[in-house]
Amino acid sequence: MSTILHSYRHCVYKINLHIVFVTKYRRKVINSDMLSRLKDIFSHLCQNQKSELLEFGGELDHVHLLIDFSPDVAPSKLVNTLKTISSRMIRKEFAEHINKLHINKFYWKPVFWTGAYCVISAGGAPLEVLKQYIQNQEEPE
Repeated sequence: MSTILHSYRHCVYKINLHIVFVTKYRRKVINSDMLSRLKDIFSHLCQNQKSELLEFGGELDHVHLLIDFSPDVAPSKLVNTLKTISSRMIRKEFAEHINKLHINKFYWKPVFWTGAYCVISAGGAPLEVLKQYIQNQEEPE
């Protein structure tokens, strides 16, 4: 499997992030229709942020995203955009489902996701391999 590198201005890069979003109060509110819609929303938002949604999945109370993104996009800004817009759209499009589960009484602020998130760099060589490679460079005399 070959790694496809991207180029931007004066750099070449391959940056993948594994991001996890959890529903507010870890409520088990996500159904299959919501999950499918979230995938579409995140895919579209990633394209607008010079990124690509490589993989997506989730359960009743959280979702996982694997994103290939550009170095000129701050991870925190990307996360903020993804969470804010997806929350607004899901709460609007699935209001009946959320209300039916009496989840609204827990959402005293108009949010769908908890304020926290998890971002982990993904892909590439393991850290030990990178450390060995750097340590084994031939030093100039």
